[in-house]
Amino acid sequence: MLLRSYLRHSIIQQARLCRPVIPALHKPFFPMFQRPSGSPGQRMSSQPPSPAPKYKLVFFVPLSHVEVCKEAVFAAGAGSYPKGKYSKACFQSLGTGQFLPGDGANPNIGKVGAIEKVEEMRVEVLCLGRETMLKAVDELRNAHPYEEPGYEVYKLENV
Repeated sequence: MLLRSYLRHSIIQQARLCRPVIPALHKPFFPMFQRPSGSPGQRMSSQPPSPAPKYKLVFFVPLSHVEVCKEAVFAAGAGSYPKGKYSKACFQSLGTGQFLPGDGANPNIGKVGAIEKVEEMRVEVLCLGRETMLKAVDELRNAHPYEEPGYEVYKLENV
């Protein structure tokens, strides 16, 4: 019994020395207990706001117009990464494009009825948001030397 009393007294003393820290009642420790901001009728959204959709614009351009086309799409907002830490970002690789201008075509390079092979650059840029992507495509079409520029747009998943 004496031992039980001693142990009980020892445990109580240790508990007094090691008090847990309890957050202030006016400031909830866990976000799930926070009241929603705004009027009482509004509910908190269970999901954070979704980020702007991302698109990849890929285009093919003769070497003589690479910089002009890149600057045009960059001016439209393409090539910028979230939070503004990077801009004018792209990937480019060299390749050979081929086309056959048909009747009624007005080719910038080559002749109607003759297969043309041109050294071209493949350029890939990120577009944050649909409006940025549409504006970048429009600016690319204005700056590109071809009557029908080759480009592709891919919608990317936010993962």
